[in-house]
Amino acid sequence: MWPYYPELLEQSVPRYTSFPTAAEFKAIDEGDFRTAVECAEGDVSLYVHIPFCEKICHYCGCNTGAAGRRHRLESYLDALHREIETVSRLLPSSSQVRRIAFGGGSPNALAPTDFVRLVDDLIIRFRISDPVFSIELDPRTISREWAEVIKALGIDRASLGVQTFAPHCQEAIGRIQSDELIREATGLLRNAGVTSLNFDLMYGLPLQSSDDLLDTLQRTVTLGADRIALFGYAHMPHVVPRQRAVDCRSMPDRPARFAMAELGFTYLRSHGFSAIGFDHFACSATDPLAIAAQTGRLRRNFQGFTDDDASSLIGLGASAISSFETLLAQNEKNSGRYRMLASDGRIATVRGVSRSPDDQVRGRVIEQLLCWGKAQVPPELEAETSPLLRPFMDRGLASREDGTISITPDGLPYSRAIAAQFDPYREHLPDRFSSAV
Repeated sequence: MWPYYPELLEQSVPRYTSFPTAAEFKAIDEGDFRTAVECAEGDVSLYVHIPFCEKICHYCGCNTGAAGRRHRLESYLDALHREIETVSRLLPSSSQVRRIAFGGGSPNALAPTDFVRLVDDLIIRFRISDPVFSIELDPRTISREWAEVIKALGIDRASLGVQTFAPHCQEAIGRIQSDELIREATGLLRNAGVTSLNFDLMYGLPLQSSDDLLDTLQRTVTLGADRIALFGYAHMPHVVPRQRAVDCRSMPDRPARFAMAELGFTYLRSHGFSAIGFDHFACSATDPLAIAAQTGRLRRNFQGFTDDDASSLIGLGASAISSFETLLAQNEKNSGRYRMLASDGRIATVRGVSRSPDDQVRGRVIEQLLCWGKAQVPPELEAETSPLLRPFMDRGLASREDGTISITPDGLPYSRAIAAQFDPYREHLPDRFSSAV
């Protein structure tokens, strides 16, 4: 049983898919992004954002809108193709793209033919070497035509937004999808050659009980998911207005959420899954993510835990974030303003933050704690954070030896809270983040 110390979980904390987090982004000059891309040598990864869904769910915090207005979608794609052209010209000849991820929204909100044109344009414009493709998908809109495209393009990594199998929870969050629909989507993807299939699941949903979560986990394992991301639902209607449609009075309280997180961890570990950090799981020791965790190569970026070791990630599309050693940069969030910038051949990056040497040191410590459960901490930073870590140390949730801070097995659910002690920015933005569990 995980020990429960509510006083250590009271403060909301970032998920730390970057450091500094996006909450620290300010207006930046497009020249900073241009310079970072021009200096991006070696392996480079691409992330392509499709901010459209066929149906908008109440719970969703993604930058997305309804795909019903065909003209708006076509206009967005025209701008995205132009941005691909603009950015690809900046990369040095010594760079090569090895990974391309498509997210959203739902990339399968596009017509299959539009998606093929998008992939073709990326291949033509960028220097791509034997790429690994991954894609996020809405199971409600996976068709046979889409499965054929996935097979033809050789996409072998996919993630399904399942969230829960419980009908009453689905109705509460505005995402109704039957068991049969998810089974059909899984079958279509397997037949299309997808060998790494992730299910995104949630705990802490409205009306959700531990039995509901257990049933969802059992169904997920039966369907043969290769990876599982088990997130705690973050209810922040002051940040995500569409969440006002979710009845917060019916959500599990903090002790119940903690028990659900432990239930998920225990169940999946006992059914052949390796734990990747606190809330991700891989079903086989031969899974690339599990191997990366075992060999100290696990990384964390804007897509979560990854085995991608590229030092540069370039985001394309509205709200997409790029990551370089000394710069984090985000494109214009508003789809209309993004279309105007990109369509004119201009850099669409408008916000970001330069990563100081201190940021880079703290970022490495935070990433190592979340990925590996331990981090080598420089003496001056250790001295600064020692008083902040003492409550975790005193309770046996973390330990210190020869300058290395380690998270103990009991401390695993407190990982984000422990990592947050190395973040000097979070104090002035307490309402921007979710609970640690």
